[in-house]
Amino acid sequence: MTDLPSAVLFACTMNSVRSPMAEAIMKFLHGHQVYVDSAGVRSKDIDGYAITVMDEIGIDLSRHHAKTFDDLEDDYFDIVITLSPEAQHSAIELTRVMACEVEFWNTMDPSLIESEDREVVLDAYRQVRDQLMQRIKDRFPVQTPLDT
Repeated sequence: MTDLPSAVLFACTMNSVRSPMAEAIMKFLHGHQVYVDSAGVRSKDIDGYAITVMDEIGIDLSRHHAKTFDDLEDDYFDIVITLSPEAQHSAIELTRVMACEVEFWNTMDPSLIESEDREVVLDAYRQVRDQLMQRIKDRFPVQTPLDT
C-alpha cells in the first residue's frame, strides 16, 4: 500500500479543465487526508463542459478559480503531477530547488475537440475525467476500513 503524500499539486496549461478535474477528484477521494491544489501555466475561466461532466459524478467544479503557478499560496508539495508538456516544463522550474517529486501524466486536452455535436464534445471530457479518476485511484489508492 502506497502512503499518501501530504500535499499534491496538479498542473496543466490553463487550469480550466484537466488540473481542476484532477484536483476535485483527489479532494473527493482523499480531501481530508491530503492538501490538494491545482495551477496552470496560464489561467482561463473554468470550462463549462468540465463543470457538466464532473457534476455527472457528484463533484461541483463551478466555484473553481483558475490560477497560475505564480498565484499559488503554498509552494511546498510532496508531488507535482503535470498533465501537459507545457506544465511539465514549469513544474521542473518550480521544483528545481525543492525536494519534490514530479510526475508527467500526459493527458489529452478535450477543449481541442471541434464538433458541432455536444455529445461528442461531452464524451471527450468524460473520457478525460474517467482516465484521471482511474489514474488517481491507481496512484493514490483509497483505503477501506479493512486496509487499516
